[in-house]
Amino acid sequence: MPPTRRTTGGARAHPGPVRGQSTISFSGKVTKSVPTDAKKAVVSPSVAKIAEPETAASPAEDIEVEESDVADEAGPELHEEIIPDKTEAEAQAEEISDAQINKYWKAVESQRKAPRVHQEDLDVSEMVLRYFDVSSQYGPCIGLDRMKRWQRAERLGLNPPIEVLAVLLKEDKKGTRDIETAQMDKILSSIAVSA
Repeated sequence: MPPTRRTTGGARAHPGPVRGQSTISFSGKVTKSVPTDAKKAVVSPSVAKIAEPETAASPAEDIEVEESDVADEAGPELHEEIIPDKTEAEAQAEEISDAQINKYWKAVESQRKAPRVHQEDLDVSEMVLRYFDVSSQYGPCIGLDRMKRWQRAERLGLNPPIEVLAVLLKEDKKGTRDIETAQMDKILSSIAVSA
C-alpha cells in the first residue's frame, strides 16, 4: 500500500466549516416553518368527553340466586346457541345444486389442454376446493380456512366462485372431516411435524 500524504496547513487541514460553510445537525430543533394551527392540532388533539353509564344497584342490594334456580326459571332458552343469520351469499350457495357445481367444474376443465390425470380418484367437490386453493387471485391459502378465505375474497371484491362456497356448505353439513383446511396447508403441516 502506498504511503498516505500528509498536508501541512491550508484549508484541508482544518476539519469542519472554515469558509462560511454550515454543518448539518440532526439533534437540534426543526427549523421548518409550520403554521400554528397545524402545531395545535398535532400537539393537543381534541378530547371528547365520554358519558359514564348509569350505575346499577350496589352490590349490597343484589340478591343472591343459585344457578340452578335461574336455569329452572329460564328453561331451555338459557342453553340455546345464538345462530347468526345467513349472509346473502350463503343463501345463494345453498340453492346451488350438484348439477350446477358439476357444470362449473366442466367449464374449468375445458380451459385445460389435458385432463387432470393425478386427480381422477377425487370427487368433484374436492377438485373444486383444490382448484380454489391454488387460485392465487383470491389471496394466500396457507394458514387460513377455506371458508374464511372465500369470505375475505368476497369482502375485497375479488368475486370468488359461489360454487366453492356451495361445496363448503354441503360438505360441512355432511360432516366431512378437514374440509376447511387447504390441501397445501395439510401438506406443509405434515412436513413440519415429520421434520
